[in-house]
Amino acid sequence: MSIEVWLVYFGTVLAFMFPPGASHILMLSNSIGSGFKKSIATACGDLSANFLQMMAASIGLAASLHSSQQVFIVIKWAGVAYLVYSGLRLFFSNQSPLKSSPPRSIKSLYWQGFITSASNPKAIIFFAALFPQFISSSEPLLPQFIALSITYLVIDGLFLCFYGKLAAFFAEKFQSNIGQYLNKISGSLLIAAAMVLGVKNID
Repeated sequence: MSIEVWLVYFGTVLAFMFPPGASHILMLSNSIGSGFKKSIATACGDLSANFLQMMAASIGLAASLHSSQQVFIVIKWAGVAYLVYSGLRLFFSNQSPLKSSPPRSIKSLYWQGFITSASNPKAIIFFAALFPQFISSSEPLLPQFIALSITYLVIDGLFLCFYGKLAAFFAEKFQSNIGQYLNKISGSLLIAAAMVLGVKNID
């Protein structure tokens, strides 16, 4: 892979990441509700799904999913329903989000990130339509896959950490004023993430 191709890919990924997506909103929610350190599990779930999507794109499975509207719709709306359920459950919770409440498990935070990313039309479109364009059939696949994958995962991880750190900073700074509303804020952000997923199309 030439440096010119990599730079074009780098710029494409940056442009793709810049508008906040469902995973970024989810990271905001979980950082507010559980703190930045625990919300890293959400980022890990997101990146795990992305890695699997990149593997699928490299062998052509993502393109098949892209062309299968019915399969895509089921995956997308399952992710939307999961986020709405999680958001409503948190929004109407009577438990304090502070130290007295049971902490959310790393496992649940991980799977939220994984499911949100796996059902995200934006990610599916990228990996089905754009990712394969940067892989040359005349060059060995593995080095290209490693370079493209690491680039994407590092950029995505940095964006997720930025949103997580930002949310955790404001949550800690204003905790005395909004502490009693943290569950409602986190729940609302989860529902907002579901709405972002719901309005995106595969077309």
